[in-house]
Amino acid sequence: MLVRDWMTKNVITLGLKTTVVDAAEIMRTKKVRQFPVIDEQGRLTGIVSDRDIRDAMPSKYLPGDAATGGSLDSLRAADIMTPEPMTVSPTTPVDLVASILMRHKFGGLPVVDEAGRLVGIITVADVFRFLCTASGVQRGGPQIALRLEAKAGPLAAMLEFLRGEGVRFASVFTSHDHADPGFRNAYVRIADLGEHSMDSLIATMKSRYTLLFFVEDGRTTLLEG
Repeated sequence: MLVRDWMTKNVITLGLKTTVVDAAEIMRTKKVRQFPVIDEQGRLTGIVSDRDIRDAMPSKYLPGDAATGGSLDSLRAADIMTPEPMTVSPTTPVDLVASILMRHKFGGLPVVDEAGRLVGIITVADVFRFLCTASGVQRGGPQIALRLEAKAGPLAAMLEFLRGEGVRFASVFTSHDHADPGFRNAYVRIADLGEHSMDSLIATMKSRYTLLFFVEDGRTTLLEG
């Protein structure tokens, strides 16, 4: 769950002397929304967003249009970049990155090594890719959501119960219940139902646990409220 395992490594970058006109054309053709700016040693010096480029260009010079005028041609990435942008390291946890992106409404963060050299970028799309993989949704299988007491023991006991029923699970996520901090919700994705059908497993679990819902074949069945 570290950035190094999920970041995009082949990053399109700008040099300090890259013209805004060239950057705009790269943005148009490569569908890139932000560019790390690096110096000759590969160290990160700033970041240029698509908004920075659009703000720097007169409307008749939107990406894809022919750009004339010496003043625009002389404008460089170093002139419009945000210097010293927020960064993360290859060993930063991905969930921490997700929190930063959400809090600051960033589309991505440059990843730098201890020497300040750019080694990648982690974007919102990369975080979504991590989430889809970690949750097991790409492998398929039903998911069950249930409420447990927020203390040591109930989660482990519930998983042991599933094992005893011959059920194998692919992933387990938990979150605190916003309505009652004394409880937490557990979301279990099933890899193998064993000898159970989904209906028989739900019936067995309802006698022991507070089930919230289950998802099977993309359909959600609410079991509470």
